[in-house]
Amino acid sequence: MCECSLSGATAQGRNMAAATASKKVFEVFVSRVPWTVASKEMREYFAQFGQVKKCQMPFDKETGFHRGFCWIGFSSEEGLQNALQKDPHVMEGSKLQVQRNRKPFVGRRLGKEEEES
Repeated sequence: MCECSLSGATAQGRNMAAATASKKVFEVFVSRVPWTVASKEMREYFAQFGQVKKCQMPFDKETGFHRGFCWIGFSSEEGLQNALQKDPHVMEGSKLQVQRNRKPFVGRRLGKEEEES
């Protein structure tokens, strides 16, 4: 009896670990993005290095343009490493600055009081 519950718990633990690994995103931070480049183009460009899980490109509410940087999330460490190994990354004649993301992007929106400070 003991062995059954133990092996069941181990199998459950493995399933949870696999689910957690599939949710993990390997991110790069990209700056110096030309204002003419859209998030769709960024996603397509970085797809050559691995499967892109997300592309987060913040926009300025007042101008309507993106702010010149973005986060690209790959589904694997391999995609991240492939993107970091290529240098330079050039889009529309501009050299992008690509580096490993140090802090995960949480997507928190600032309130009005926080924006003005």
